[in-house]
Amino acid sequence: MNKYTQSTVLFSLLVAVNLASAQSWGPRGLDELKEETLRRALHGEGPIGVVRMEDAERAVAALHDLERDTWASAWSSIGEEYLERARAATTEDEARENFYYAWRYFDVGRWPTEKHSDGKRESYEQGLVAFNEWGRLLDPPVETVTIPFEDSEIVLYLRLPDGVRPAPLVFGMNGLDSRKEGVMAGSDAYIEAGAAASAIDMPGTGQAPILIDVGAERMLSAALDYLAGRPEIDGSRMVVQGRSWSGYWAAVLAYTERDRILGAAVHGVGIHHYYQPEWQEHAVLSLEYLFDLFPARSVVYGVETMEDFFAYGPRLSLVERGLIDQPSAPMLLVNGEQDTQQPISDLYLMMKNGDPKTAWVNPVGGHMGRSEHWPGGRIRDEVVQPWLLRQLGIEP
Repeated sequence: MNKYTQSTVLFSLLVAVNLASAQSWGPRGLDELKEETLRRALHGEGPIGVVRMEDAERAVAALHDLERDTWASAWSSIGEEYLERARAATTEDEARENFYYAWRYFDVGRWPTEKHSDGKRESYEQGLVAFNEWGRLLDPPVETVTIPFEDSEIVLYLRLPDGVRPAPLVFGMNGLDSRKEGVMAGSDAYIEAGAAASAIDMPGTGQAPILIDVGAERMLSAALDYLAGRPEIDGSRMVVQGRSWSGYWAAVLAYTERDRILGAAVHGVGIHHYYQPEWQEHAVLSLEYLFDLFPARSVVYGVETMEDFFAYGPRLSLVERGLIDQPSAPMLLVNGEQDTQQPISDLYLMMKNGDPKTAWVNPVGGHMGRSEHWPGGRIRDEVVQPWLLRQLGIEP
């Protein structure tokens, strides 16, 4: 029995033990999950993020087991309360605030993926409704765009700044377990700086029409085609922002779209070693992830077994695809030296190949560079967003 077969047997045993009564891939028991959920709620950390602490405490109190539908119900029931308040609101401000919190709780309820549970799927759909109501009440509002694509469609969000035409564009993508709604919710800094913001679900997630595969960036290129053709957008001033898993797609677009984008923020760098079984057999048990990391990673490929998962990933490598030595648009590479989800070796590999790149590495940071003194919001606000704006010719 080779080491990969041994790993597969181990993972299969873990699944068999946990499927009946737990989030199938842990890594936490019920009490540990409750404690960690409240800690993340207190500090505004993902996947809980911006919630009210009293609501988080209510949700955690409703977790009587580790079933996926139990998690969905605990959070979505609170989302439903806020949705009712929003619809009964007597002022626009009151409605907007309550639609926002409704979306946040539905979004936590569907985490990390809406594809493995009826309850999570329903929470996701309700979250889309709440988000669209909230986005409609923003100033400027969020526009939902549908683009025909192959035998399906691409759904993306677009928000245009007031008084800037044509506006430069930040093309944003979600990570493995976030969604385009969260990307758009973080667009204020761009809008205030006079840049348009778009948000799209990366392949394999949310409303994306295709799974992750070699060449799936064609979906993203089709979205860029559409956006560059909008008269309100300056197609000669576009940048790309990836985060976590979509850092891969940001890097891919830096090569394949180098002639029309001014830069790509690769925030979370998984481009070669990340896809190797040697990394994945340990990374799927990362304690940085709240629960269900393997199910979240496997569903974007459309596979279920560890054998298929191990076999699927390596061909996505930028080394295997022959991209890593090619000319590229400018890239900003951001991650933490202690990341247990994406290997820091991938960032250094990118630095040593192809055109010169800019890098920001937190020596004590975990996934996406986060640490106590450099939480995710600070890295976004002080590192990633200013770099992207400067690539557009805007001084933050």
